[in-house]
Amino acid sequence: QVQLVESGGGLVQIGGSLRLSCAASGGTFSRYALAWFRQAPGKERELVADISKSGGMTYYSESGKGRFTISRDNAKNTAYLQMNNLKPEDTAVYYCATQSRDGGPYDYWGQGTQVTVSS
Repeated sequence: QVQLVESGGGLVQIGGSLRLSCAASGGTFSRYALAWFRQAPGKERELVADISKSGGMTYYSESGKGRFTISRDNAKNTAYLQMNNLKPEDTAVYYCATQSRDGGPYDYWGQGTQVTVSS
């Protein structure tokens, strides 16, 4: 079973940057694709970005395209989400999740890290 722990969230001003980390343990990290989701108060959880097992392919939703960068370091069992030019609408709890099978469900989830962008 894989355990995921997110970190790096916090309070940041409009236009600022944060780098979120997702540290994995308990499994072979490189066997899983990984995604970052977020959920704002009163809203549904949404996919922000995902990355393939090797890190060679990435996908961004419209909310993250151009401002966010997803990456991973399989040697360190860690994935990252670099977020630049943050906006108030980026305020949410951010979660990482693993996917063992293409198109399959997300198997394991972290507990989330809060990102608050002040206006």
